[in-house]
Amino acid sequence: MALGYAEKLSFKADVGKLGMPELFDPAQDVDRKIAQLAQLIQESKHLVAFTGAGISTSCGIPDFRGPKGIWTLQHEGKPLPKADVQFHQARPGTTHMALVELVCAGILKFIISQNIDGLHLRSGIPRDKLSELHGNSFMETCPSCGREYLRDFEMETIGIKRTGRRCSVPGCVGRLVDTIVDWEGALPPKELRAAEKHCKEADLIVCLGTSLQITPACNLPLKTVRAGGKLVIVNLQATPKDKKATLVIHARVDQVILGVMRLLNRNIPPFIRLDHLLVCCSYSWLNNCVKWTLRIESPHGNKAPLQFIKHVEVEFPDRPDFKPALLKERPYVVRRKAVELKALDVLLKLHMSDGCMCEEVEILHPLSFEGEAEKQKQLPQGPVDLSALQREKVQCGRVVLLDVRKSSEYGTAVEYALVTCVTGGVEQQGKAEPGFLEEEVTRPPCSNGKQEITCTTSLEASGEEAASLLDREMTRPPPQNQDKKHHNRIEELTETKPRIRKRARLRS
Repeated sequence: MALGYAEKLSFKADVGKLGMPELFDPAQDVDRKIAQLAQLIQESKHLVAFTGAGISTSCGIPDFRGPKGIWTLQHEGKPLPKADVQFHQARPGTTHMALVELVCAGILKFIISQNIDGLHLRSGIPRDKLSELHGNSFMETCPSCGREYLRDFEMETIGIKRTGRRCSVPGCVGRLVDTIVDWEGALPPKELRAAEKHCKEADLIVCLGTSLQITPACNLPLKTVRAGGKLVIVNLQATPKDKKATLVIHARVDQVILGVMRLLNRNIPPFIRLDHLLVCCSYSWLNNCVKWTLRIESPHGNKAPLQFIKHVEVEFPDRPDFKPALLKERPYVVRRKAVELKALDVLLKLHMSDGCMCEEVEILHPLSFEGEAEKQKQLPQGPVDLSALQREKVQCGRVVLLDVRKSSEYGTAVEYALVTCVTGGVEQQGKAEPGFLEEEVTRPPCSNGKQEITCTTSLEASGEEAASLLDREMTRPPPQNQDKKHHNRIEELTETKPRIRKRARLRS
């Protein structure tokens, strides 16, 4: 958990300003600033997002410097806040998934994150579109060949220390290390170079949920300003960079991003969590009997945890002579004997842990001792197309066969992916109402060549809500020396308003 990360860090007396009061702009100002931000994004040619702990608080992960932040309470000698979820069970929130959509659409070119929670990668952001300046609690890397390993469990160490595992690349036996940067540690050169490059190229950088106090990361957005670009800050507290910003919004990040995505007429895809496991089988002859073993393991290694499984029931539907088994703890192993090598089906009932949205997942695993590769071809094989799952409105409990490995430490292994969580998603209905932006937003879908992500959950503002937004915009005080422009704006909105009212009555 982030709490554990804070406790593992080496001591540092000065961690910046703590416990600053949260600031909330008036509702009218927030609406106006959201429209202004949407306009800036629409006009941008190279948009970069710079994210901090504030985008993950809605996911149940405490921040560090807020009034109830981890470091704030530590320095006040108060008990640390309780996390709403365990770190490995945290789910990407609205902002994370909105950024996925913007990246897929080619609008957002790059994300620079100071967070170590791994939620950006878990949400579906491509690795080459992300720079994690302070590391990732779920990633370890090989210093010898550079291979990265994204795990489903948290690293035991921080400070680029050895984790006790070795690289699995053929010919490389490098010792893996964590990627978390300690206080006095240098930022990883590869991540820093990519971040600096995109900051210099950006014409707009949007800082989301960060107090911009940790150096050198906090100075990266200024490279955009020096290069002639614009800086936008969305945060509940004042930051040292506010004076350099074109726009500062004091509001919750999710609220702002929801408004921006609505004005841009962009869907927010749902988060789909996939957990992986291996089903391994080996057999041998003993006194004219075949002795076989079935084992459930993690694809990350036999000592890696399977935190999404509570216990496993094993049944043999077509072999009543085989006794069922209840496996309450690791290792999940079943051993049986038979007088002949005869194919059979094994029903695995996986009872899921509390962090999953389904209580039980069933896998009917075909077990064939001879010609196993032919038997496995009967199963639908991966890799998993996440966008296809989103289009299908996939439900929890879906099982996908990923890979059949010819050999493993425990014999032939089959890797499965399980859909254990589906949350969120906002689908915009129709085009943005006229008057929200000066010109209609038109973006080619997925200009980076990737499939567009489609959402499953519908959330549409009613006509009355749209009219209410227009009411607030019409009563907004005009900027100085722009009375005529504001008057024309009100006339435009007045012509739009009756049509929205009429639509609201029809819907009701």
